Amino acid sequence: MIPEMLEIVAVTAGLGLLVALTGLGAMRLLRERSIGVMLAVVAVVSVVATVGGVVAITLKMIIAGGSRDIVLSVVAVGGLVGLGVATVLARRVVAASRKLVDAVHAVPPTGEFTPPRGLPAELDTIARTLDEAYERLRLGHERERALESARRELVAWVSHDLRTPLAGMRAMAEALEDGVVSDPETVGRYHTQIRLEVDRLAGMVGDLFELSRIHAGALRLSRSRIGLGDLVADALAGAEPLARAKGVRLAAHAERVVPVEADAGELSRALRNLVDNAIRHTPHDGTVWVRASVEEGTACLSVADCCGGIPAEDLPRVFDVAFRGEAARTPVADGAGAGLGLAIARGIVEAHEGTIDVVNAGPGCRFEIRLPLRHPVA
Repeated sequence: MIPEMLEIVAVTAGLGLLVALTGLGAMRLLRERSIGVMLAVVAVVSVVATVGGVVAITLKMIIAGGSRDIVLSVVAVGGLVGLGVATVLARRVVAASRKLVDAVHAVPPTGEFTPPRGLPAELDTIARTLDEAYERLRLGHERERALESARRELVAWVSHDLRTPLAGMRAMAEALEDGVVSDPETVGRYHTQIRLEVDRLAGMVGDLFELSRIHAGALRLSRSRIGLGDLVADALAGAEPLARAKGVRLAAHAERVVPVEADAGELSRALRNLVDNAIRHTPHDGTVWVRASVEEGTACLSVADCCGGIPAEDLPRVFDVAFRGEAARTPVADGAGAGLGLAIARGIVEAHEGTIDVVNAGPGCRFEIRLPLRHPVA
């Protein structure tokens, strides 16, 4: 009896292996077909393997007569039931996949993808992943459009800002060349004005180069441990001549030593841009406050002025390239440049993994730079 059982097991296993290999080969050939076809292959393989085992038993006369017919009938019915369930399941999976494909085809040009409901878990995961991918693409396209618009505005505004001083310099140079002016006082004044305009244009070119590095991702930071108090002191010292010329007072307060890991030169430039911007928009006899502190676990640099506030509709555009919030684009006398200072400050702060924002507060507005603390502050 035992040898017969072993023989039956060996024959059944061999038939099952042969059927399984055949099924795997069929699925490989049909790998680009519908999931329903593959499920049907799985059901057929199961039924054929079972029937093969029953036939092996029958051939060994273990089951004969009416019992054999009953077993074969049960196996046949079970196979048909399995095949039917596999067909229903396949139809549901195919319908769900088609629903997902239709949802993808229905995505509007704005890139707003609506994941269909009632999908199997795996397809639902794919749908949610597609939703996240479309959202990233949409945000990327919006940012690309915003940058392109900013580039066009920058070209137009910088062209205007360059044209005015260049025309003035050309007129003064021609006057000197033609001998229209000859008295030493006027000649000296023309030379001084030409030098000032050249310095301002050089500053604009430097700002454009810095902004291009930021937008191209070519800004390389040389980080070191620095104190924000020293950074504030350096920025105020550099801005003192402009403040004195405008009749604006400078005030600073550092709560305690706040160490951060940052590029001292680049971060100092960002802070100086904020301070210079505050001085230019603060009226005579006003005050600009600069503060360094630790708030909510982050290092905070704030610059407050007395500009009278920024219109609510302009707040989201303050850091845009070439935005000045002025109706006229004529360069001002103090050489404010092409309106790139705040855009450069934002790029430098974001390169430091920080954030920069502006709010209306008190008699003016307050710009805030927040940087991550690399070392706990005691």
